[in-house]
Amino acid sequence: MRLQVRARRPLCVLTIAGSDSGGGAGIQADSRAIRALGVFPLTAITAVTAQSTRGVRAWCAVEPRLIAAQIEAVLEDMPVGAVKTGLLPGAAVRAVVRALGETAVPLVVDPVAGSTSGTEFLDAAGRRLMRRELFPRAALVTPNWPELAVFVGGKVEDEEEAEKAARMLAEEAGCAVLVKGGHGSGARCVDLLVRPGKAVLRFEGARLRTPNTHGTGCTLASAIAAGLARGWSLPRAVETARDLVAGGLKDGRGLRWGAGAGPAFPG
Repeated sequence: MRLQVRARRPLCVLTIAGSDSGGGAGIQADSRAIRALGVFPLTAITAVTAQSTRGVRAWCAVEPRLIAAQIEAVLEDMPVGAVKTGLLPGAAVRAVVRALGETAVPLVVDPVAGSTSGTEFLDAAGRRLMRRELFPRAALVTPNWPELAVFVGGKVEDEEEAEKAARMLAEEAGCAVLVKGGHGSGARCVDLLVRPGKAVLRFEGARLRTPNTHGTGCTLASAIAAGLARGWSLPRAVETARDLVAGGLKDGRGLRWGAGAGPAFPG
């Protein structure tokens, strides 16, 4: 799916995330998803990773002052309609909060604590800082079950526990929480949108079997940010982003990118 926007003034989404040398996740996946919805991607790189379909081999955080400078440079000059954050090393969280300042556009936070292959990017202090300072600024936070469990300090092993933990986080931070159900079991994958003071919304679809799942979270959060930049309601942005991810997973099922997990949305 690709939506075009024709207007005199371009519409942009700023993604603040890490660079993936394998191109499956991070800034690279974000940019593909944002462009697929007819919006122009702006970037602030927070870390450089050496990775492929096999996993992360090495990584290095970008200096917080340089992260902030990237954010400030584009916010001061370009028409940013939404902001999305991904991989934020602990030391970068406060720099990002300060650089965003009083920016009023919607913020989507994908709370990347570590890679699927086991590399930890965000330590306990960084997680506390993110929960205290970044989540309350967000329009939406998009954890999967393990990430949600880490941030609430409990366990999330089924849909009921996911909804309860998301409700706790949403009420505390005053933001919406989209709990991704990819770590669940069964033939159906269910994402839960929990908003303070509102009934939960369930988004359900067939669970797709494919080796190419790298970057699903990045793609989803970035596509939601692009939808919000276009002025869509949060439920519409979530539904469209889910369709985009599902289409990418279906289209890429027969592709072999390497020995491990290939990109979920090659574009």
